[in-house]
Amino acid sequence: MDTQKVSERMKKIAYYPGCSLEKTACEYEWSTRAVCEALGIELVEIPNWTCCGSTPSNAYDPLLGGALAGRNLAIAENELGLDTVMTPCPSCLKSLKGAVKTYQKNPQAFLKILDMPFSGKVRPISVLQLLYEEVGVEAIREKVVHPLTDRVIVPYYGCLITRPPEFADFDDPENPVSMDALLEAIGATVPYFTHKTECCGASFGVTEKPVVGKLTGRILEAARQAGAEAITLACQMCQQNLDLRQGQVNRYCNTAFNIPVVYITQLIGHALGISHKKLGMDKLIVNADVLFKTRASSVSA
Repeated sequence: MDTQKVSERMKKIAYYPGCSLEKTACEYEWSTRAVCEALGIELVEIPNWTCCGSTPSNAYDPLLGGALAGRNLAIAENELGLDTVMTPCPSCLKSLKGAVKTYQKNPQAFLKILDMPFSGKVRPISVLQLLYEEVGVEAIREKVVHPLTDRVIVPYYGCLITRPPEFADFDDPENPVSMDALLEAIGATVPYFTHKTECCGASFGVTEKPVVGKLTGRILEAARQAGAEAITLACQMCQQNLDLRQGQVNRYCNTAFNIPVVYITQLIGHALGISHKKLGMDKLIVNADVLFKTRASSVSA
């Protein structure tokens, strides 16, 4: 694959934001749109998109859940004429990929529920895959105007972006490197990080706070031991547990973590010269301003 530039077919891509990016994770939405625009990619939001169903619909009825998510792919195919759908949310990505798998297993039953044409050839991808494989590391490196020189940042992938491997079909499931490479392209120092794919507890942050506090605490502690000044990621659920719940972690684990947890799109956006307001930096709970000061100004301050 030519990673030197954005290919012509990727100039326009169907975009599925999902529910949380319109509200609780709006900074992920804003930074994703801003970065894609800066890289010459037109995100065409799927008209009248609906919830992918997430985990509950598939637990209730996998065929119905697949068709619910598949409706969005069918609209992209039929109304937009596009064969690739990008979503920043790993949970949404899982549902969209699951829709294709469900269609392939039982196309007649799937189409009966869907009640609209669908070929099953639409390819769902994550924003991380878009940036790493379709845009390319070198193409991003060439556009950097504000490098994060000498900033030590660890990439946290979580559970879903690269797993299960036959389902995700992206990067290495146990030792992914896509975010590592993107961080290095924008000037950051990326140390070895033992917990890059360990679970943060996901939605159990609501029902099992002590459990999630311990799981998240281990990730934050591993980042601290790696010398990280920040953690970057590409999942709003992981971001919520590591950033919003950092105070809870400190109470449960008797710690004093104060580690910024920033979306990879926000960091790339900064490196490309996009304003912090447009990237939603002020939406982060743990302030990340220290990352964007020069070493000299940090010392003098």
